Amino acid sequence: MMGRTASLAVVALALAAHDLLAQPAPSSPLDPLRFLVGEWRAVDSPPGESGGFSFALSVQNRVMTRTNYAVYEATAARPASRHDDFMVIYADGGSLKADYFDNEGHVIHYDVQSRRDREVVFHCAPTAKDPGYRLSYVLMPEGLLKGQFEVSPPGDREAFKTYLTWTARRS
Repeated sequence: MMGRTASLAVVALALAAHDLLAQPAPSSPLDPLRFLVGEWRAVDSPPGESGGFSFALSVQNRVMTRTNYAVYEATAARPASRHDDFMVIYADGGSLKADYFDNEGHVIHYDVQSRRDREVVFHCAPTAKDPGYRLSYVLMPEGLLKGQFEVSPPGDREAFKTYLTWTARRS
């Protein structure tokens, strides 16, 4: 009788384990942004400018990071320079957030919204004294990633103007 009980227990455990393994993994709030993961290089940059960025999942897929750089060669109008920034994207409650930091001392706190398939917008609304920022990415059908960074003056939620645009290809 003991052998039969032990066998039934083993079968029950095996069935429970199978049910657990057969269930799909819980979805992550970052899933709509997975199209960004990888190394990207700017294409069609103006002469003397180059750059790239990468998105990576971390902390068991609970956080996404972006590292970015842009290199500007010296011209008659400006010295050579390099811009570096880092962004952390994460779920906070039921929404996505992102924190941006760069070598110039800027810190931006974004709300993140996935729009349609393969499109995301990072938005920081202007306040009475601080400008607003909007960073957008759209993956085009041919595999190119279009990006746009817009700025709005303090106090004006509707006056976003394009500051930078770029196109990148996965490397």
